[in-house]
Amino acid sequence: MKEATKASILLVEDEENLQEALKLNLELEGYEVTAVDNGTTALKAVKNEYFDLIILDIMLPEMDGIAVCENIRIQNNEVPILFLSAKNSSADRVLGLKKGGDDYMTKPFNLEELLLRVEKLIVKNKKIQDKDSVPNVYRFGDNMIDFAAQECVGKDGKHYELSKKEAMLLKLLIENKGEVVTREKILQVVWGYNVYPTTRTIDNFILNFRKYFEEDSRNSRYFHSVRGVGYKFTEA
Repeated sequence: MKEATKASILLVEDEENLQEALKLNLELEGYEVTAVDNGTTALKAVKNEYFDLIILDIMLPEMDGIAVCENIRIQNNEVPILFLSAKNSSADRVLGLKKGGDDYMTKPFNLEELLLRVEKLIVKNKKIQDKDSVPNVYRFGDNMIDFAAQECVGKDGKHYELSKKEAMLLKLLIENKGEVVTREKILQVVWGYNVYPTTRTIDNFILNFRKYFEEDSRNSRYFHSVRGVGYKFTEA
């Protein structure tokens, strides 16, 4: 992927040689790859990190790939999932797709085809996730944000300079107006890596936004924390 921020992939495969070969080839394509060999570790990774795609083997020890996929979908996680399986019947394919998979490839597979499907799933998901971009100057209530200049005018008419990350977080929240943006999504988009600082890092940014823009910072009108999930911007 020829992008500034590498797309991140979780590879769940217990066959060591195949896992190593896939990881190497995906990294050669420019992806950031986290490789695990069982379903329990995969679910922990999904809970703590943001991924652009999951490549998921079905025949896993302890918890199979179908159960892993179901658990991910229970979390309302929309990450694309590409199943890999030695099972090649139409019934197996239908089951995988019914349980929340986005694509299904049988082993053995053609590496070039796999890489092509990976790219298409990531690009498709990115198009779905990307919202209409906000204008460089955005107004809400008595507030104004100038994203190009990285500055804003707050509720009291005071001018504030914004850090690059403050501006990026504001833009992400406003692009997703009325929707909860998960902590994982924020940290991937704004910080651009998967080893995350504490939730407190984002909380401090939200506190700053309330100081700039809210009439009453204890009764937020615009910037909301949704406990255990993420953050939301509204203009109600």
